[in-house]
Amino acid sequence: MNLAEHYHKLYSDSIAKISSGDYELDHLIDDNTDQRFGITLVIRPDAVTNNNIQQFLTEAKAIEPGQYYYQNTDIHITLMSIISCYDGFNLKNIHVQNYIELMQQVLARHKSFKIQFKGLTASPSCILIQGFLTDTLNEIRDDLRAGFKNSVLQQSIDKRYAIQTAHSTVIRFRSELENKDVFVKLIEKYRGFDFGTFEVNKIELVYNDWYQRERFVQKLHQFSLS
Repeated sequence: MNLAEHYHKLYSDSIAKISSGDYELDHLIDDNTDQRFGITLVIRPDAVTNNNIQQFLTEAKAIEPGQYYYQNTDIHITLMSIISCYDGFNLKNIHVQNYIELMQQVLARHKSFKIQFKGLTASPSCILIQGFLTDTLNEIRDDLRAGFKNSVLQQSIDKRYAIQTAHSTVIRFRSELENKDVFVKLIEKYRGFDFGTFEVNKIELVYNDWYQRERFVQKLHQFSLS
């Protein structure tokens, strides 16, 4: 996959919809009865990169205060959704240690790598930071796919789509945009902004809600890459 082309097409299609008012609102983000949970391998950007993201989000909040903005603690890249969030999933349903052992075997074969966060893209329901990755990340993903395929552990890898990017969602639409044109101009301003490049030497396995909110996330294990 050519990531730059993929992000560009996603941006062009989605920003046209947002500009015309044809965007999607997330009606579950403030629903306290939402019970969608799962387990995920996630990557966290470093503090410098996160702070650069917050600079952009502060400007966005001033224009559209009613939207949902990710805090530094919640910003992440999904390395792999092991069990995609679904209503009623509970850690009691699985033996976590078996998952940790399988992942440890896979990750032990891989070294640390870098990810660059540069520019914004969009979907009809959210704004995302574009992540550019090395081959290592997708090699890890392929090894995890093979490992789980040969196991009896419950998983839903690639059931929704086969993940190949390294993006991070930072804004979700939860109410009508009040200053749509100004908001779109801000997105265009940051379209090619360099938010930072960071070393990935730690990967977290977490139990999480759909939005990876800190108050719901439970860290199950932290893996180190050499």
